[in-house]
This record gives sequence, structure tokens and C-alpha cells, in this order.
Amino acid sequence: MRHRERHRTHRTGWLRAAVLGANDGIVSTASLVLGVAAAGGTTRALLVAGVAGLVAGAMSMAAGEYVSVSSQADTERADLARESNELAENPEQEHEELVSIYVQRGLDRSLASSVATQLMSHDALGAHGRDELGISDTLAAKPVQAALASAGTFAAGALLPLLMVLLLPRPALMWGLAGSSLLFLALLGLLAARAGGAPALTSVLRVSFWGTLAMGLTAAVGALFGVSA
Repeated sequence: MRHRERHRTHRTGWLRAAVLGANDGIVSTASLVLGVAAAGGTTRALLVAGVAGLVAGAMSMAAGEYVSVSSQADTERADLARESNELAENPEQEHEELVSIYVQRGLDRSLASSVATQLMSHDALGAHGRDELGISDTLAAKPVQAALASAGTFAAGALLPLLMVLLLPRPALMWGLAGSSLLFLALLGLLAARAGGAPALTSVLRVSFWGTLAMGLTAAVGALFGVSA
């Protein structure tokens, strides 16, 4: 029977953007609402602030991811174009570069030369992109995918604190919102760890710590500078 290994590196592009978006959606919206609540804002003011934060945050995440990942993609394309020119102008030198890379990885020189020759005859640019530049189809930058994942997951994460604003009574809102947001963050950390094959406890503690810090500081600022309505 064939042994099929399951790897998760193909998920890194969308998983990073999705976790970042959902985490930011929960933390920023909950922190914003807690700050307004600590300043004495009404339930309507909390909802307006939360919805505004959701829309602005989702668009900011989408734009930021698209611009940053597009810049990465531009750099990758420029490097591949340069490598393509070098392959056309000096294939022997490029072959020697691959041989040196494979020798450094543990192959003897004759085998490294044979591997380089075969890979370059099959797909010279792909071989150099992968082994010399570290660019592959799996890890290549995908701006639209990253933008959509970030915006969508930010909005999904931001909806959770807003739902708590609607469900919780005003006297219990601050503690209830903080506690539920930490629970959402812990679940997010667990899901991210499961999807990426990482240690669950480390992921949960990481997102919970930074979420607690963000919400605590924002609530403190609201209480310090706010004026009760």
C-alpha cells in the first residue's frame, strides 16, 4: 500500500491571512466597544462604533493585504524575470549555481550535476526559482486570495463582539464582552493550530494574551478619558 503523507504547508498563504483577519476582527472590535462602554457610551453608540469598526477594519485589512502581498508578488516576478534572462545568456553558469546548491545540501558533485542537468532540461526556470530563489507554486504570493481571506475573516470575527452587544444586558456588558471575546480568541487559536498542525496550547495562550492586553488597555483609556452620558 502506498503511504500518503499529509502536509500543511500549502495552507500557509490563506491560513496566515485568515487567522490574522479573524483575530484582528475580534480584538479590534471588542476593544473599540469596550473603550466606548468604559467611557459611558449607550448601547446604540456601542453598535455604531462596532459596525463602523467592522467596515473600516475589513476594508483596511483587504487593502493592506492586497498591497503588501502584491509587492511581494512583484518582487518574485522581477526575480524570475532576471533569472530567465540569466538562463538565456549564461546557462552554464546557472547550471553551476544549481550544482553548488545541491552539493551544499549533501549530494556529491557528480550526482548534483546530473540532478541539475535533468531538472533544467525539464523546467530550468522552475528549478532555479524553487532552489535558488525559494519561490514555488505552493508558497507564491496570491494578493487577491490574501485580501479576500483577510477581509472576510475580519468581518466574521468582528460580528462576534457585536452579537454580544445585542445579547448582553448593559450592566453585564463589559465583563461579558471581554470574557466572550477571550473565549472566541481561544477557539480561534485552537482552530488555527489544528489547521496548521501546530501545538494547540501555545496558539491559544498567544492569542489570548495579546487579546487581553489590547482590550484591557483600550478599556483603561476609555475609563480614563471618557465622560459618562
